[in-house]
Amino acid sequence: MAESNRIEYKRQLNDKSDPKFEQEVTAFLNYKDGGIIYIGVDDSGNHYPIEDLDDTQLKIKDRIKNNIEPSTMGLFDVSIENDIIKITVASGSEKPYYLRKNGMSEKGCFIRVGSSAEPMPKRMIEDLFSKRTRNSIGKIESPKTQLTFEQLKIYYQEKGKQLNDQFASNLELLTEDKKYNYAAYLLADNNGISIKVAKYSSLSKAELIENNEYGYCSIIKAAKQVLDKLELENKTAAQITSKERIESRPYDPRALREAIINAIVHNDYSNERPPVFEIFPDRIEITSAGGLPYSFTKEEFLAGYSAPRNKELMRVFKDLDLVEQLGSGIPRILEKYDESIFTFTDNFLKTTFKPIEGWGTGWGTSWGTSWGSLNTNRQKIIQQMGDNPEITIPQLSEIVGISETAIEKNIKYLRENGFVERQGTFGGKWIVKHE
Repeated sequence: MAESNRIEYKRQLNDKSDPKFEQEVTAFLNYKDGGIIYIGVDDSGNHYPIEDLDDTQLKIKDRIKNNIEPSTMGLFDVSIENDIIKITVASGSEKPYYLRKNGMSEKGCFIRVGSSAEPMPKRMIEDLFSKRTRNSIGKIESPKTQLTFEQLKIYYQEKGKQLNDQFASNLELLTEDKKYNYAAYLLADNNGISIKVAKYSSLSKAELIENNEYGYCSIIKAAKQVLDKLELENKTAAQITSKERIESRPYDPRALREAIINAIVHNDYSNERPPVFEIFPDRIEITSAGGLPYSFTKEEFLAGYSAPRNKELMRVFKDLDLVEQLGSGIPRILEKYDESIFTFTDNFLKTTFKPIEGWGTGWGTSWGTSWGSLNTNRQKIIQQMGDNPEITIPQLSEIVGISETAIEKNIKYLRENGFVERQGTFGGKWIVKHE
């Protein structure tokens, strides 16, 4: 077959710095009939077998998934035929598709004209965009066809509700052609999505001490596990006075819970990026993919207007009382925190919780500077400094069992993070600031 409006040949996959491959894929996504790209065939139809087929396949999938917007999930298939690679591209429903780095512009949008990919005229871009309907996990087909929902059924039973034989249709877990959609995939007993909860002992990401993965199961179960983990980390401190015992937490539990649920329910899963939860000594960061909901302004978001990115998930979370009502989450967070806790980018939304002002003063523990957040060697160093403020680095090296260089690096960390300070130089002493 010769190259045509639906057939494109490429002798090899061009380097990732050259966007020609992505331009061809984008052109077919924007074309009414889609198309097919063959890698390993030149313009004359000569056959040039691909040496590393598996690696090239992975590169192709990664580039299509990550370099083109909106989501291309479910719109392409990569297969091998006689040592060449065949990429079948469907016509997308979210036109115009464009190169992520160039945006929705004449440099980013392409259309198939004859046997070539041509830049899309501005008028066409505007016309297609005006007709676009926002892609959703309800339209994307599940990567797996055989799904079970025993976990989901149990959660409904616990709320006194039953899922009948028509639950998949009733909960909008099917595509228009009656196949499981991506929402169903997320809610199924087994999937490929895992939510990361990382914990660091330093104020940056240099000192990772925990890396928990909650997932490969119903996203309801994963959400409950994340809630439990963050609840555990939001430690209660007690202050004993002559009259009463006063308890307090560094972060408002209700606001933290709302942020966790919002990140999971409103995350953009179309690029297979789950939300990330990170615990630092002085803050908790919650990052969800997708930025602001489609067509929403920052002001509308902060005012609590509801625009569920994943209405199917929202429906289920609401059924299970994990969400009270639409649009209630952000106002609840802003009851306790100001707008500065939210950071907006084109592709992500980050919520940063810092301890409530005054928390830890006079309490039995100090958030972020407790010895429990330190590794064993640093705890030993602090203990020795507390017992002997005039202890030297050689002495610490011998007692702790690590080199003097390692002792110096650990002391630098302890001083920079406020655990210890040095009073005087030669003949000085160590002061342990927290216990």
